Amino acid sequence: MDSRKLVLKETAVVALGQAVCVGVMLGVYALLGHLARAVLLGGIAGALAAVLNFFFMAVSAMKAADKAQEQNVKGGQLTMRLSYIVRLAVLFVILFALVKSGLCDVLATVLPLLFVRPILFVADFFRKPGEVKS
Repeated sequence: MDSRKLVLKETAVVALGQAVCVGVMLGVYALLGHLARAVLLGGIAGALAAVLNFFFMAVSAMKAADKAQEQNVKGGQLTMRLSYIVRLAVLFVILFALVKSGLCDVLATVLPLLFVRPILFVADFFRKPGEVKS
């Protein structure tokens, strides 16, 4: 499968999983009687940030793999290292600004970032045998 299509497909899986997980999270907030505008905005912002972070990580990994195939292993490692630092810094600044402004609930904003790994784990169970794994 073309690596660009794989990145888009995996990003779509993460986006769908985020929608489900954030929906469940908002349901829990509602059952506890704490559903508010800040929680809703935090869930949306956190999910969007998590999906974009995953997308840019996957694109960086694809570029690093291309460099490694061209016998530029150090260049691939540098690409991944820089990508990680930049993505982490941008995530921190954006989420900090949203929480500090009072628009978003802290927990509802951060939790979607933790959902990505379980989403990918569960998605592996639904893959067909022989299908390319991420």
